[in-house]
Amino acid sequence: MDHNEKWLQWAVKLQSIAQAGLFYGKDEFDKERYEQIRNIAAEMISYKSEIPEDKVKDLFCSETGYQTPKIDTRAAIFENGKILLVKEKDGRWSLPGGWADVDISATENVIKEVREEAGLTVTADMVIAVQDREKHNRPVYAYKVCKIFYLCSVTGGTFEANIETTESQYFGISELPELAEEKNNREQIEMCFEAYHSENWKTMFD
Repeated sequence: MDHNEKWLQWAVKLQSIAQAGLFYGKDEFDKERYEQIRNIAAEMISYKSEIPEDKVKDLFCSETGYQTPKIDTRAAIFENGKILLVKEKDGRWSLPGGWADVDISATENVIKEVREEAGLTVTADMVIAVQDREKHNRPVYAYKVCKIFYLCSVTGGTFEANIETTESQYFGISELPELAEEKNNREQIEMCFEAYHSENWKTMFD
């Protein structure tokens, strides 16, 4: 979905208003109207993106309360000046990471994700950046995502094939394979290299 298309911004805003209204509203007639607004927003996304409406509602309309961004954590792990990437099932590569679980902190989550996707135990040493995903990655999603990049150090472990990744490998900046751009792009990988080589890195944020 194109970030520049106003319809997406309108649909997201309508969904946000409807979600808050459904949670905080007291009048049953108003709640019916908010539900209608939410359904219209989902229909807009489905019609323009060709994503089935049921899937849109699952992703877009399943939360309650005030709408907030989802959290995605990514680990930058280096060895001999090269960065660790894991190979996805579709053959593209990404930094180990994923959606934050609700029962642990963002830092605990990135450590867990590295263990699951790369088989490594790590420490999270520094926050490289906190990014608004739609300012950096494509395609733009119908919901906000906050991406947190951590510089991590390996303390043990070895890679084992799992349900999410098939391989792990260290790459130099000039050796990068095809990336899963919706998760991490070259600009973000380069940022991680800069943080790794910096003696005085200051966390970047949008």
